[in-house]
Amino acid sequence: MTKQNLFDAKSCVNSTMFVVEMVSPPPPPPPRGSCINNISRKTLVEINGDPKIMKSWIDSMRASSPTHHMSTTLYEDKTSWMMRGTVRKLARYFPTAIVSGRCRDKVYNFVQLSELYYAGSHGMDIKGPSKGSKYSKKVYKELLDKTKSIEGVRVENNKFCVSVHFRCVDEKKWGELSQEVRLVLKEYPKLKLCQGRKVLEIRPIIKWDKGKALQFLLQSLGYAKCNDVFPIYIGDDRTDEDAFKVLRERRQGLGILVSKTPKETHASYSLQEPSEVMKFLLLLIEWKMLSLRRQSKIQKQLEEIKSSLNY
Repeated sequence: MTKQNLFDAKSCVNSTMFVVEMVSPPPPPPPRGSCINNISRKTLVEINGDPKIMKSWIDSMRASSPTHHMSTTLYEDKTSWMMRGTVRKLARYFPTAIVSGRCRDKVYNFVQLSELYYAGSHGMDIKGPSKGSKYSKKVYKELLDKTKSIEGVRVENNKFCVSVHFRCVDEKKWGELSQEVRLVLKEYPKLKLCQGRKVLEIRPIIKWDKGKALQFLLQSLGYAKCNDVFPIYIGDDRTDEDAFKVLRERRQGLGILVSKTPKETHASYSLQEPSEVMKFLLLLIEWKMLSLRRQSKIQKQLEEIKSSLNY
């Protein structure tokens, strides 16, 4: 599905809003002087006996991890602290939640806004499904050991899932990294491998994702069956597509993809970078403040009319 730039669209919102935002703390910078090169067929043969299978994995990793001169990750921008202030102000007027692949404690420690709802591990922290959690520590230790020879790899234990970040890994090593991760995963049939932007994630095989997290949040807040609630989900990662799809199927609310490059998405609109996200959120705040002022003015006028009739 094609997406439309939000600032190009003529649209208005006249209902209560629920805003969900994906957050990704900034990763460490790549080593100075590092470069990304195309992986050769010879390297593929050396890594795996079947180069076609390995090539498909690397192509998939490359497709989900586009290289940009300026990353579009929401919190890698210079305006991140201004964004934080904007989100805090937004939460005064709209129920606001952050849904992240990282564990909830890490997300909270990074954002540190008590006004928000937090959903870590792709929302699994909300409902707290226990399946798979007993494996995470073992898998985490095995992945640390298996990938320690690959420069730039960062393995992160997110309580209900384990993330292998390859943002700082030379592309020539992506095939080797993918193979090591899949070898570890073979020992755990109850876990599955998923891909995000320059990250491989090992998650429990349960029907839970950011879309389910969004549905649970709406249900918990009493908004699931409300016709006067307009959910908005802003995200920049492949894993946010589940939430975009939920909103599209509900036909109530909209998803906003943050990306500088055109891509297939279930989101209804797009914003190119964090500065545009902040501009959009500020417009929401301004709209709500004006709406409240109008309501207050109308209420005052009604009270004056009522008072005059009593005379």
